[in-house]
Amino acid sequence: MVAIDSEIVRLIDVSKSYYRGSQMIPVLEGISFDIVAGEFLALMGPSGSGKSTLLNLIAGIDKPDSGIIAVNGVDITTLSESDLAAWRAANVGFIFQFYNLIPVLTAFENVELPLLLTGLSRKKRKEHVETVLSLVSLSDRMDHYPSELSGGQQQRVAIARAMVADPPILVADEPTGDLDRVSAAEILGLMSRLVEDFGKTIIMVTHDPKSAEKAGRIVHLEKGELVSSSFSHQ
Repeated sequence: MVAIDSEIVRLIDVSKSYYRGSQMIPVLEGISFDIVAGEFLALMGPSGSGKSTLLNLIAGIDKPDSGIIAVNGVDITTLSESDLAAWRAANVGFIFQFYNLIPVLTAFENVELPLLLTGLSRKKRKEHVETVLSLVSLSDRMDHYPSELSGGQQQRVAIARAMVADPPILVADEPTGDLDRVSAAEILGLMSRLVEDFGKTIIMVTHDPKSAEKAGRIVHLEKGELVSSSFSHQ
């Protein structure tokens, strides 16, 4: 799987609709743009603009009605459900607004979860988990449960979990939406570091202009259509 030029994601004329009863609701119409490897991209738009749907399509959680979504040269719209699940596990890390941590598991155990699906030994899993928890400055909290952590710390655990299998792409849906301004700034700083120091490609949905400014490029959607794409002035 070799990227075409430097694009890690290429969307060509992607459309998606949903049905509400017998009524068809168009969500995305004819979306085309590229995402360069190592880019920090923000998807913005009003509620209902289709930004979260687009994120889910790029991440292989959902499939478009038409169009091509090529990631590292592979059109993921052609993959079977089982192949798509294996592709997601190897290529995409997920960061959510409400962390999605399992309350009865420690920070260490939450981060380890994606590795349980791999063939890694227990020792190797431990090494991977400790490495990413150190990266997010939580080595001293690995035995704590989510209820014993602040919102910002929980989101850092979630980022460590997204990183632990070393996927090239991280998708983040409103990752700072449930955080205070200081914690949000810390999370955005960490995400920027993952791009700059580790070459990750991050695609982030946000409604917050200040969060979007931390990204290298901002793509605006309105009513399911791409209306602008601009580089931010950091």
